[in-house]
Amino acid sequence: MSIRTNSRLTSVAALLAVGTLMFGLTACGSDSDSAVKSSTTPSSSASSSSGSTAMAADAPFGTACAAVPKDGAGSFTGMAKDPVATAASNNPLLSTLVTAVKQAGLVDTLNSASNITVFAPTNDAFAKIPKETLDAVLADKAKLTSILTYHVTPDRLTPTNLAGTHKTLQGTDLTVSGGGQDFTVNSNAKVLCGNVQTANATVYIIDTVLMPAS
Repeated sequence: MSIRTNSRLTSVAALLAVGTLMFGLTACGSDSDSAVKSSTTPSSSASSSSGSTAMAADAPFGTACAAVPKDGAGSFTGMAKDPVATAASNNPLLSTLVTAVKQAGLVDTLNSASNITVFAPTNDAFAKIPKETLDAVLADKAKLTSILTYHVTPDRLTPTNLAGTHKTLQGTDLTVSGGGQDFTVNSNAKVLCGNVQTANATVYIIDTVLMPAS
């Protein structure tokens, strides 16, 4: 074989080696870019999980929440659009409370208030009171007003700052103990469904009517 032929073969081999090396570097670069993108871009499942956690933290809680209508004006979504007295009138758990609020002439007062918290006794809570006693209270506007305003605080309390002593619109204090999703008001009223939002209030539905100190 001539020297010229050997020289050509050597050149071809060199070119092939360079091409192989460049292809390998390109492939490595592609893999590296994919790895960087994978490590810096959050996965959709992680983002979804984070969003679900945030929503859950803001949601109403408690066993009685299951009794709230799933849709319509009395649902959580519907109540959030109305001021508190109107929202309560659409909730089947609170019809006796609504009757008492109307009897005391407090509908406009509650609906026009700003950023309040209402501890709302259920129908069953009012049923614990002997009928003759309840009828007497409903007939005494001053006493009824005192009792109902004792269920309202002038601050909008979230679950994180619910525990503690709070001044009521009636003028005296009530005390909430507990934490997480387990709260008791004045040692005897359990929160059955909490963190319910209305247009101007946060509502905690309770199983006992609160009585201010006489």
